[in-house]
Amino acid sequence: MLEGKKILLGVTGSIAAYKSATLIRLLVKAGAEVKVIMTPSAKTFISPLTLSTLSKHPVLHELSDETTWANHVMLGRWADVMLMAPLSCNTLSKMAQGACDNLLMAVYLSATCPVVVAPAMDEDMWKHPSTKFNLNKIQSYGNRVIPVTHGQLASGLIGDGRMAEPEEIVTYLKDTFFSSRPLAGLKALVTAGPTYEPIDPVRFIGNHSSGKMGVALAQSLRSSGAEVTLVLGPSDAGLNLEGLHTVHVQTAAEMYAACHKVYSETTVAVMAAAVADYTPAEVASEKIKKKGAEWSLQFQKTKDILLSLGEIKKPGQFLVGFALETTNEETYALGKLESKHADMIVMNSLQDKGAGFGHDTNQVTVFMKGGEKTKIGLESKQEVAGKIVELIVKQVKQ
Repeated sequence: MLEGKKILLGVTGSIAAYKSATLIRLLVKAGAEVKVIMTPSAKTFISPLTLSTLSKHPVLHELSDETTWANHVMLGRWADVMLMAPLSCNTLSKMAQGACDNLLMAVYLSATCPVVVAPAMDEDMWKHPSTKFNLNKIQSYGNRVIPVTHGQLASGLIGDGRMAEPEEIVTYLKDTFFSSRPLAGLKALVTAGPTYEPIDPVRFIGNHSSGKMGVALAQSLRSSGAEVTLVLGPSDAGLNLEGLHTVHVQTAAEMYAACHKVYSETTVAVMAAAVADYTPAEVASEKIKKKGAEWSLQFQKTKDILLSLGEIKKPGQFLVGFALETTNEETYALGKLESKHADMIVMNSLQDKGAGFGHDTNQVTVFMKGGEKTKIGLESKQEVAGKIVELIVKQVKQ
């Protein structure tokens, strides 16, 4: 979707400027042409040489030198989108007031293309009334703002103000400006994250699923135009879910009920959650006290969500399951494809480095009901999700 697109990236003086290197790499990898303008203070945080090497264009940061000048008017007309990432509090203030004391601001004020900003600052600065006023001001000019996220900040605090991750910014650009939206008008259901099965009021049985893969799939389906319901187990991956109808659940039983509530109206269902296979037969009403050297629990099977949906699947519905395996991976994945009445199985192997739980990357093998097999190599989970959704689109739009 970004093939041949022209992105003008403005980098300002923020510690988050280090992310601009990754952002440029992802944009170039997706086929975009990227030109970079830096504010003078941004050079304190990242080298222009680094960004010029990645973008394959000279990085501009001065209006003129002794022999040449940067044509800010033409730069603003060259781009399909102008992106400020990171956007510092200082540059935000200049944008709101129309100040023009550096090349980046000169280009911004003469740009005829859409302008998008990804703010980055500490939590107290982010929540200051003047920051909110300035954000509202630049939005009133027609600029778009990519929300900040919650996490570790440069000050050492945990809070709001962290710049969106490069993968999220690329997805935003695709969604907002360059999406073909082949699933427009269709509804999708995605499950993500673990389930927590309670033992007593303070203990539970769970697993290491982060929910990142399922959330990336939900976002990619939304990018393709689908109206997405995300059924999300306990997960920190659900902090930035703009555009998704999110149902938060804890247990396998709650996830089962949430899925069946919307499945009849769903065209695409992707069961990416790591659902518990067993749950305690009884849940203590009070904390269980430590007694003796041994302790045993009685378990009962949870309802199989993928199988239950496969059994009631109607013509025109497309059902995707996930298989996380440690041995005989392909055999088990193909068996699951058939026994669960699914149309596609996405297989993860814990033998693959950088794949499975707890990683920001993944690599998978996709098996289709018709026998087609596709391997997707190690990439970010957002990129893997995009390729899985491309395979889904091909099947659904046949």
